[in-house]
Amino acid sequence: MKAIRRFTVRPVLPDPLRPLSDLARNLRWSWHAETRDLFQSVSPEGWAGAGGDPVRLLGSVRPARLAELAGDRRFLRRLTAAADDLDDYLTGDRWYQEQADGLPAAVAYFSPEFGITAALPQYSGGLGILAGDHLKAASDLGVPLIGVGLLYRHGYFRQTLSRDGWQQEHYPVLDPNELPLTQLKEADGTPAQVSLALPGGKALRARIWLAQVGRVPLLLLDSDVEENELGERGVTDRLYGGGSEHRLLQEMLLGIGGVRAVRTYCRLTGHPEPEVFHTNEGHAGFLGLERIAELCADGLDFDSALEAVRGGTVFTTHTPVPAGIDRFDRELVGRHFGPDAELPGIDVQRVLALGMETYPGGEPNLFNMAVMGLRLAQRANGVSLLHGQVSRNMFAGLWPGFDAEEVPITSVTNGVHAPTWVAPEVLRLGVRQIGVQRAEDALSVGRSERWDAVADIPDQEIFELRRTLREQLVLEVRERLRASWRQRGAGDAELGWIDGVLDPDVLTIGFARRVPSYKRLTLMLRDRDRLMELLLHPERPVQIVVAGKAHPADDGGKRLVQELVRFADDPRVRHRIVFLPDYGMAMAQKLYPGCDIWLNNPLRPLEACGTSGMKAALNGCLNLSVLDGWWDEWFQPDFGWAIPTADGSGTDPDRRDDIEAAALYDLLEQRITPRFYERGRAGLPDRWIEMVRQTLSLLGPKVLAGRMVREYVDRLYAPAARAHRALTPDTARDLAEWKARVRAAWPGVSVDHVETTATTATAELGGTVGLRVRVGLGELGPDDVEVQAVSGRVDAEDRITDATVVPLKPAGPPDLEGRLLYEGPLSLDRTGPYGYTVRILPTHPLLSSAAELGLVTLPSEEVVEGAGMVLR
Repeated sequence: MKAIRRFTVRPVLPDPLRPLSDLARNLRWSWHAETRDLFQSVSPEGWAGAGGDPVRLLGSVRPARLAELAGDRRFLRRLTAAADDLDDYLTGDRWYQEQADGLPAAVAYFSPEFGITAALPQYSGGLGILAGDHLKAASDLGVPLIGVGLLYRHGYFRQTLSRDGWQQEHYPVLDPNELPLTQLKEADGTPAQVSLALPGGKALRARIWLAQVGRVPLLLLDSDVEENELGERGVTDRLYGGGSEHRLLQEMLLGIGGVRAVRTYCRLTGHPEPEVFHTNEGHAGFLGLERIAELCADGLDFDSALEAVRGGTVFTTHTPVPAGIDRFDRELVGRHFGPDAELPGIDVQRVLALGMETYPGGEPNLFNMAVMGLRLAQRANGVSLLHGQVSRNMFAGLWPGFDAEEVPITSVTNGVHAPTWVAPEVLRLGVRQIGVQRAEDALSVGRSERWDAVADIPDQEIFELRRTLREQLVLEVRERLRASWRQRGAGDAELGWIDGVLDPDVLTIGFARRVPSYKRLTLMLRDRDRLMELLLHPERPVQIVVAGKAHPADDGGKRLVQELVRFADDPRVRHRIVFLPDYGMAMAQKLYPGCDIWLNNPLRPLEACGTSGMKAALNGCLNLSVLDGWWDEWFQPDFGWAIPTADGSGTDPDRRDDIEAAALYDLLEQRITPRFYERGRAGLPDRWIEMVRQTLSLLGPKVLAGRMVREYVDRLYAPAARAHRALTPDTARDLAEWKARVRAAWPGVSVDHVETTATTATAELGGTVGLRVRVGLGELGPDDVEVQAVSGRVDAEDRITDATVVPLKPAGPPDLEGRLLYEGPLSLDRTGPYGYTVRILPTHPLLSSAAELGLVTLPSEEVVEGAGMVLR
């Protein structure tokens, strides 16, 4: 029989065990081994059955067992120690509190997904895991972050396989009352809510759930409330589900509703109001509009409010291709704003202009969320050095007249939260070397450039550690593979072969990620005969563990999964290559440590960062990857291998795959497997162990989320907080008026004449050339602009590379025609073809970059002809 209604019965804990509830409700347990060990000791069988979720565990423990524990002095001592440790963690000063004054009182961090723990499945892939690691690292560092997201009733999806290997999706219903969440309530005990106005007089309401991530509150908005009509109740049903309007409503709720939820949380708890708002990808971009509306309600005009909002906003893009950006029909967006819908006090045309693709090749009828995010943020970044470069090129059209290098998008390379992803066995090895406190500090704060203590670990210990982790993975894979085959319809009598799948002494390669086409799940299958030879080599075999989900609407991705599964089903190789369905955090935490090689072969440069290899590296796994994302930045032959790429513009895609697959096979055959199986005098793979050591000591400190969040604080949050404070209503109004005046007057700005003291086309290194420039500023004054000399080496087409920029100084009053003379020296600091130009830019103390307005004046063709020559 099926129940007609479902509700959650919570356990009543005896008074001595009450601290268990606090420990279960704070998600710090997900990265704190001692707390997890405590919960496991409550009921080892129950802990396994609850999937390592303390909330579910406590709901299943028998009252008799609870009474027994309430009288167990040893358990109560451990409970007291764990509760005291959590209290100290939540209230003590940490890295952030040790910094100089001036940092933001609070930062609001918005993301469409958060991967905190498998017990709270609100993530689909790398973006969500990164957001979860950002929150955890901020907590460890003491950064006063408030996370904001949506609570999806079906999460992403659970993946199984059909008998013929086709991906099947399942959407289990999540009950918030059974998750590690509490409902935010008003002082009178009623649920706190936010509401959005919809066209036609309707409303979208959402309640606010709170997940406590260490010191960081994470607010999750849930539209499944009785006051909503059926369509509105389903807005937060699935992550990345539904059509355009569904997605638009999700993103309006995340951005606009999210700001309202933050205001509600701060009002109810006394938490400081955020001075900085960080948009993790464009999905939450509407938060800037809500903040503009707040300021307009206080009397500011739109342009002044826009300047005030931009100062305190940070935008992070994770997308290396335009196709990865959310874009909506302009009419759809326009219908959801204005007098009959949301933000009625703001002109709809001003809203639409923020997302308009005004650059060459842009679609004028589409509303681009990333473009809006960049226009609403004074500071923006990509997530690796290479991705920053790709982003500057991709969005250069928003700053016409500037070279891509000057586009104001910087980069902060992603990191991963080591306490979450480092295997307990690896952590224990570190603790033995340097002690508990130093090990925790090294993994969470990550102040050092290298972990020198790794050099003192004996080779034998590293070798035994790696084999232990590999053996654990083998057992995990067999268990998951057996469960998968049962779901595919196989009986136990058919599955005896699974006991021989994988070997703890064989070189193990891991490949696990989402399955869009650019990540090339099946590149390893390009030459199946060569792959079979590698898998079945009599002396140097390899084994491969593969996992990954295709988007439910991506049949191409599903075909790639099926192709891989069918190969792995072949009885000749199924003991050496496996595909594990339902890739998620719980699987990943076993997979990364147990692999010897982490494989990544995307189409360069389409991997924005790619953090899975970082998690593997923290466990002593070596990377074998295309030079893309973070690997392009930090690769060294000491600790991994780079797959050569054939990414020339003239290379046919099939030909490129053939070339790069052949390079992958060559590396495995000629360099990697010999090094793994080669033994030294002590019977150990000495050269392999040395690479593991280098991975841990050199890569370890770099890939930490603690390093990443410290960079965000120093390079983005602190400057944004200073800009936020500087942009009071009056200064924001002054800045908006100045920008309007400069834009209106800019057509009257000109470079009228350029001359140098150079008399020949050659000059000597170390010399200087005098430069005199006569300019017309029209209605602007010298304080409104900066006249610059830009010089450097030139290529065959006279384009300046590696430019040096020098401001020129005014020399004397205006001439009879109102033109001003600027002068300055050019230092000839490099040899070879050398050239210069001059330009005029707007300048103001409150601009974050010279390119902010996208205005620049260069010499006309007539001026260029008389401006001297390229020095060679």
